[in-house]
Amino acid sequence: MPANNEFDVIIIGGGITGAGTARDCSMRGLRVLLIERHDIATGATGRNHGLLHSGARYAVKDSESAEECIRENKILRSIAANCVEDTGGLFITLPEDEEAGFGLDYQKVFIEACIKAGIEAKAISPEEAKIMEPSVNPSLIGAVVVPDGSVDPFRLCSANVTDAVMHGAKVLTYTEFTDFIKEGDAIVGVKVTDTRSGEAAEYRAPVTVNAAGIWGHAVAEKAGVRISMYPAKGALLVFGHRVNNVVINRCRKSADGDILVPGDTVTVIGTTSTKIPFEECDNMEVTPDEVNLLLREGCALCPSLADTRILRAYAGVRPLVADDSDPSGRSISRGIVCLDHESRDGVKGFVSITGGKLMTYRLMAELATDAVCRKLGVRQACATATTPLPGSADGRIEAVSKRFPGKPSAGQKGAAGRQGDLVGKIRFDTEADKRLVCECENVTLAEIKYAVKELGVKNLEDLRRRTRVGMGTCQGTLCIRKAAKALAEALGDPSLAEKLAADYLDERWKGMRAVGWGDTLREMEFMQRVYKFEKPYSYDEV
Repeated sequence: MPANNEFDVIIIGGGITGAGTARDCSMRGLRVLLIERHDIATGATGRNHGLLHSGARYAVKDSESAEECIRENKILRSIAANCVEDTGGLFITLPEDEEAGFGLDYQKVFIEACIKAGIEAKAISPEEAKIMEPSVNPSLIGAVVVPDGSVDPFRLCSANVTDAVMHGAKVLTYTEFTDFIKEGDAIVGVKVTDTRSGEAAEYRAPVTVNAAGIWGHAVAEKAGVRISMYPAKGALLVFGHRVNNVVINRCRKSADGDILVPGDTVTVIGTTSTKIPFEECDNMEVTPDEVNLLLREGCALCPSLADTRILRAYAGVRPLVADDSDPSGRSISRGIVCLDHESRDGVKGFVSITGGKLMTYRLMAELATDAVCRKLGVRQACATATTPLPGSADGRIEAVSKRFPGKPSAGQKGAAGRQGDLVGKIRFDTEADKRLVCECENVTLAEIKYAVKELGVKNLEDLRRRTRVGMGTCQGTLCIRKAAKALAEALGDPSLAEKLAADYLDERWKGMRAVGWGDTLREMEFMQRVYKFEKPYSYDEV
């Protein structure tokens, strides 16, 4: 019987690539340990625009990435139905694009490249585009329909982790990798530290996978190898309601602020691309120049954004693999890089998986797991492309009707929308369980209890990623005291409530201060007034 610190494979990094790799490895019968220094999806996975790429964006300049995207697009629609929304996509041409050399002639090149990559792309008239998406810039001179959509990256990452655990994987969040355990030229384990208690531990496995995203270069250095990473920061803005229902793209060479993505109750504009020092990857701030740029470019796609309240700004760092020849990183391929460090560097038992993007995470995980299985002599085929993720066996409507016959409440509908067919595990036994804690996102006390018991939630930021609590219009102003009280009780320590609320508000403030004017400033002032009161809220109060 193996010791509880011995595994077949250890995976460093709890983003979507690490989560997908943990799922694939565990489904192939391997004993898996996944370690993450924060919570899942706290890096680039949770800091993108949530676009379900058709691959059209890359069709002209990066056909390999385009082909990967459309294949994975179709797979995700099949296995992750609860995480994706088929919004459809438009690539529009504006008069100024014609002047810049990306007019209707370029549109023809774009369509041909899409079709060659296997992407359905069809030109429609400006009038048809305005009917399809009324918010689009009415001055457009051309439009192309593509199979884009939106995806909830938090939900997708959580579903992969849940499935990995269901197949026997062990997941340790708030556990920071500090060094490798080496025997000769082989890596045989890792040393870690619990970031909350400071307690150190060691875990052993014949193979370790580096899935740490942009931080993967530092992980590799601990093994004595080098991966040339390019830290490309991308800033994004979240608007206060869902302005558009179809993804809107600019039909031109990739540039800043050229994608507008609807998701859940909001719209996101992205993204910029700026090289930053590695030291800034852990503490990024969106600058006024980036906000102004995104607003300007966003209004070119959808003019009504000029009068739409901005909820917050945020940024992520793309894990690109390249040299320093391109100062923006725009021309660098989004292709997948899987490195076997034994054949590449003479270091046994070590694999790195990087590059790629959210859209191709499953393929990245398959390639990494194939490499692990080769090293372990395992001949089990990958089944992640055909096996639905937990929560996605039924559609959202089916999940509601099966679990809540009759007339479900708003909270039950919201829970089913987020948790899919796993909503059956949420117990709405009492009236208190059914009561809404977060009214913007329809999150109940019952769902909070479920998130603690089943999804590994330890604080309000974790809860936000699993349930969207505090992510709606009020940004937590009217619900965080209630959510903190409910979470503290679910964690078994009611005295934690005040600290949970304070930590959450400090973190959310970082994303609001970059857009502190107009309605957003008024909301920020209101939030400060609300939280000057010391009396804890009950579940009944707003």
